[in-house]
Amino acid sequence: GDSVITVQLSEEDKVEDDVVFYLVFTGSTVQHCTSTRKINPGSLETISPGHDCCETVKVALCASREGHPVLVVAEESFQFVQDEAYDAAQFLATCAGNQQALNFTRFLDRSRPPAADVDFLDEKVALAFRHLKLPAEWNVLGADQSLTENIPRETLLHFAVRLGLLRLTWFLLQQPGGRGALSIHNNEGATPVSLALERGYQKLHQLLTEEGAREPDSWSTLSHTVHSGDYSVKHHRGLGVYLLTAEA
Repeated sequence: GDSVITVQLSEEDKVEDDVVFYLVFTGSTVQHCTSTRKINPGSLETISPGHDCCETVKVALCASREGHPVLVVAEESFQFVQDEAYDAAQFLATCAGNQQALNFTRFLDRSRPPAADVDFLDEKVALAFRHLKLPAEWNVLGADQSLTENIPRETLLHFAVRLGLLRLTWFLLQQPGGRGALSIHNNEGATPVSLALERGYQKLHQLLTEEGAREPDSWSTLSHTVHSGDYSVKHHRGLGVYLLTAEA
């Protein structure tokens, strides 16, 4: 989800300015409708929806004009794939509270990927986390809430801070248990806050310690989502397009 889609119109479809184009994605359990913006008379642009599963869906380009019936201009198939970022987000989500798995992730710290790779990883995994269907009882600290904060242990927040993942850290802070993880020490006595300080991650330390710290730049800062029952509406401020998602 959240990739930019460009639609190229054929000569006969280039029509007057009062025609509104939109895309309808029909999956097995969810349907999405996205508005578009015109780049030029022959090209449209929109955002791909975040889908609930890996499948091929039918996508229809529709045209609407006041006083006229809706016209289906073209139809095509569109494949949603499960990529490495989604796999990583799923793995991390199931790792919450699993000390063996969280200790295993520490090997990434030894490889110290280049800054550009870290930024790419941060953006993709944080975005994938946003599209995961997390259980209602999911918690950053894991399922066993009987553990007290005094027990030294690794948390997902330690993982995100250790690698310098700004966007993922922000996302985790907004989830149940996220703020509570700030004060938890691991076996070396480090908290996520002290880790950020020790590694010289100034922006990350600011994010963890400042009240009202703003979200790092990402797609989510360009969009706003409103949920209502089985429906959600997302407004992408960057492109000025809207996305309506409805569960079938």
